[in-house]
Amino acid sequence: MDETTPGPRGIQSIETGGQLLIALANHGRPMALKDLAAAADMPPAKAHPYLVSFIKLGLVEQEAVSGRYGLGPLALQLGLISLQQYEPVRLATPRIEELAVLLGHTVAIAVWGNRGPTIVRVAEAPSPVHISMRHGTVMSLTGTASGRLFAAHLPAAVVKGKLAGERMPDAALLAAVRRNGLADSQDGVVQGVSALAAPVFDDAGRIVLSLTAIGPSGSFDLRLDGALAPQLRQAGEDLSRQLGWRPAAD
Repeated sequence: MDETTPGPRGIQSIETGGQLLIALANHGRPMALKDLAAAADMPPAKAHPYLVSFIKLGLVEQEAVSGRYGLGPLALQLGLISLQQYEPVRLATPRIEELAVLLGHTVAIAVWGNRGPTIVRVAEAPSPVHISMRHGTVMSLTGTASGRLFAAHLPAAVVKGKLAGERMPDAALLAAVRRNGLADSQDGVVQGVSALAAPVFDDAGRIVLSLTAIGPSGSFDLRLDGALAPQLRQAGEDLSRQLGWRPAAD
């Protein structure tokens, strides 16, 4: 006779309500009540009390005008903490501290989050002139070096799902990013700010994060053979090798 051992008992109501959070996370954008309830396989009247409780906890928030439901500040904070604990991020964190000193500019780590390229670590420039970046900032896919880097190395369908009203970056620009091993931006989203971003790949050749140096355009060297690019590219390659990546020529 076959015997099965039941798993640990949970609280069914929490598991049921959790389907709403899963639906929001999978959809990636705020949803109307009827659509959210359908995605969680429950009637709207059953979903609504769960959403009220989730709003009180900060796991869900409701848009004042449209009434749609999206992930709340606590859910986003938990997601950011999860991204920060990602193994490649822990590996890269001490490296950006070194790079900030070496390059003389602020250096950040960005990963691909549920809203697009997201800053999860920042090492401030040692010089009195530096550009601040905040943890949790979601970077433009078209106007920032980090965004262009991910757009160049991720499948087009994945990128298009996070454009949020932006146009897909030019194909020639993305090809240049892949060819040069770096993405750049000058006076893009913020006038007077420039950036360079280098990819870090895992053992399967997938981009897992970007190393992004950012600084005032007047003192920021964007040349591929300049003072910043070779150092940043080398740091990305070193970290990639530590994660098991090997270039095609190896």
